[in-house]
Amino acid sequence: MLLILFSSLFIIPVLIGWGEIMENLSGFLFQGISGKILSGIVGISLIWTVFSFFMPLDIYAETVSILLGLFFFLKNKLYQKLYHFSKKDTLLISFTVLIILFTGSFYPYILDHFGYYVPTIKWLTEYGLVKGISNIDLTLGQMSVWHIFQAGFSNFSDPFLRINTVLLIIYILYTVERKRWIHLCFLPVLLLFSQSPSPDLPVIIFSLIILDELISGNKNTSLLFVFAVFVFAVKPTMIWLPILVLLHTVFILKSGLKHLLSGFLILFVFFIKNIWTFGYPVFPVAIGDLGLPWKPNPEVLKISSQFAVMKTYDMQYSYEEIQKFSTAGYILNWLSLDGIKSKINILFILSLVIFTIFAGVKKRKLITFICIALWTKSILVLIFSAQYRFFLDVFFVIFFVLFHEYFNQKKSIVVFSVLSLFFISILSFPEIIQRSIPSFRMGSFMTGFEKEQLYRPSTYHYHQFNTFKVGNFKFNVSYNYPYSFDTPIPAVTPFYIFDDVKAGIFPQLSDKNDIKKGIIWKKMTAEEKKEAQNVINNIKSTDK
Repeated sequence: MLLILFSSLFIIPVLIGWGEIMENLSGFLFQGISGKILSGIVGISLIWTVFSFFMPLDIYAETVSILLGLFFFLKNKLYQKLYHFSKKDTLLISFTVLIILFTGSFYPYILDHFGYYVPTIKWLTEYGLVKGISNIDLTLGQMSVWHIFQAGFSNFSDPFLRINTVLLIIYILYTVERKRWIHLCFLPVLLLFSQSPSPDLPVIIFSLIILDELISGNKNTSLLFVFAVFVFAVKPTMIWLPILVLLHTVFILKSGLKHLLSGFLILFVFFIKNIWTFGYPVFPVAIGDLGLPWKPNPEVLKISSQFAVMKTYDMQYSYEEIQKFSTAGYILNWLSLDGIKSKINILFILSLVIFTIFAGVKKRKLITFICIALWTKSILVLIFSAQYRFFLDVFFVIFFVLFHEYFNQKKSIVVFSVLSLFFISILSFPEIIQRSIPSFRMGSFMTGFEKEQLYRPSTYHYHQFNTFKVGNFKFNVSYNYPYSFDTPIPAVTPFYIFDDVKAGIFPQLSDKNDIKKGIIWKKMTAEEKKEAQNVINNIKSTDK
């Protein structure tokens, strides 16, 4: 807790300084210290994204960025803006921050933390954006802007990767400063995302803030669209947000598209980033083939697509079984999965239906456009991979629109207090959820409270690996463990080694002397097949 507090007290002033820089260049979305911080997050994330094409986000990049942010923070005396909170507000913020720091200090338990978040950040800090990185591990092709943001602060400002905890502190500053008390109701649920740099947290928080600003009558179309596209760049399943802002701009504010040019420029950078790392404009969809030599192997993409379909059904059916479903079977089997997933799926459909009826009754353009945007996103998710984690944001949005006028400060604080106690109990005593909801798999990876976390956040260390070479590619594989979070890069996840060998290919360096010049896949020679088979045999023997 204590070290996260120090990290937050260091990073937030830097973001305020960067927010001042961005507001001087493009204006402000809304006035206040929280507005500056959010502008700082967007600004520095986009700058680091561009820089990471050419350089790693190492300690030098972090030092320069921090010094620049602190310079403006001190030069313009921006610290004075932190004093405008009343004593009552300061007490509420302090109490909430204490809860946030406590929950953020628990061990990470989201599996993507080990297989996706940490490996991505390691690559960014050591190499930056590597051309064709998805040929090593398909998930690395995502390179979310949020992980670029985390990587830039991971060398010494936030070595424990608790940037999501910092974001929750910023969220409470926004809530109190803008007096939008319903956000307190969401905060306890979001505490579950505070231990890892999960992109789910920033997209939910930013989307709720943008939605709040739209409903409140914010007419800064240019920055609203910039923020919306930023959210999409963090996680493309949030496509509904830029669609909503676009509809709001054209049909409600009746502004010209020229006000949206900055947002489209960010969208262009997003596409270039994905093409550079993945070979296609939007990960993981193989649409927009430019014939690039570093795009993933079609067979690997096919295996990934089949796996996504099986994940839709919580791995309870084989791909062959799913292919035999009738249209009705696709829907009914998805709604009747064993465990908690089916309950979430049913609630998702019911929420959309209820919200559609609500929009029809209200007959307000903005609510209608929100409904259209959510349905557009939901249909796309249902088509590609209807996993519940891809539509979690829909629940928050619908709840916000339905109840934002109902929750005043008193009601929100009561809900926040009760739910915070509930979720803190789950994190501290995970056996509660492990017994009551055994199908909630993430609960089985929660470890409970340890007194050491009062000083420093709990982190895992493994650092056991073997080194292999196939062709000109020398790489590391974790020893008797399926993920590469603590393995020196270049590291390859065992799962993808099996897929590559099955497809008869293996990743190779474009230049055997410089990994930064890119990764491609090549058909294996007879000698390389022997080398790859030795790797597989070694993995299988250690698994035993």
